[in-house]
Amino acid sequence: MMHEPQETNATKAYENAEFLHSPQAREVRILAEFTEPRVRLRKAGVGGTIVFFGSARTPPLAEAQETLKRLETHGGTAKELAKAKALLKVAPYYDQARELSYRISKWSTEGKHGLIVCSGGGHGIMGAANRGAYEAGTPSVGLNISLPFEQHANPWITPELAFQFHYFFLRKYWFVHTARAIVVFPGGFGTMDEMFEVLTLTQTQKLDKPRPIIVFGREYWERVLNLEAFVDTGMVDEDDLKLWHWSDSVDEAFEYLTSSLDAIHLSSPKFGYDETEIPPPLA
Repeated sequence: MMHEPQETNATKAYENAEFLHSPQAREVRILAEFTEPRVRLRKAGVGGTIVFFGSARTPPLAEAQETLKRLETHGGTAKELAKAKALLKVAPYYDQARELSYRISKWSTEGKHGLIVCSGGGHGIMGAANRGAYEAGTPSVGLNISLPFEQHANPWITPELAFQFHYFFLRKYWFVHTARAIVVFPGGFGTMDEMFEVLTLTQTQKLDKPRPIIVFGREYWERVLNLEAFVDTGMVDEDDLKLWHWSDSVDEAFEYLTSSLDAIHLSSPKFGYDETEIPPPLA
């Protein structure tokens, strides 16, 4: 039986939420996560970023001390006490990341360099980086990612520069594309993934210009990674161990960052540009 003719109000494909969230529209979602950050960063006039990598689990030193004291006083389990003692050992890195971010943000603002701090958007070291920038009175970027646990945006990110990604590979693209320097604080699998991604791009000369890379906390990293074994087994050249700069103090890291940025990037065109001009090519 034929239906009675009636006016049809068909939904446009780009307004069809069911389609956009379907497996068939994955390419559309990927394109959106590639394009939308570029538009928003340029609109905000971001001239480049100084990226901080590090664990989402690292607490501020005062918080770590308070947590351990509370557990010891009120009878925490052996597992809880062991975790609290472990986090207390790495907690100073939070305060160092916060201070370094504060100082580099002040330096960029006072020198009108157009560089702002960028983190992975979560808490821990990422939150410390955004917090330091916030306390310096400067904007900062947060490239957050949706995870089933742990990753919630920290409150220190500049609201219009807060991003939420679904795809790890696009998030990592935006970390590197806007970066003018990278600081890697102690972290776990995610931090190592990000660090080795950048080292690989540097080693294979896939970057238009080198990004100064600081690996902060040599004692931590040499405990969890036997990097010399790469050379001993012929997997990398000895010079590849010079792709990054070790640092253990905020003063030294700040000096290396500022001098490297002066030498490499500050004479280059900014990432942000006038929308009436021809866009610069993507890296």
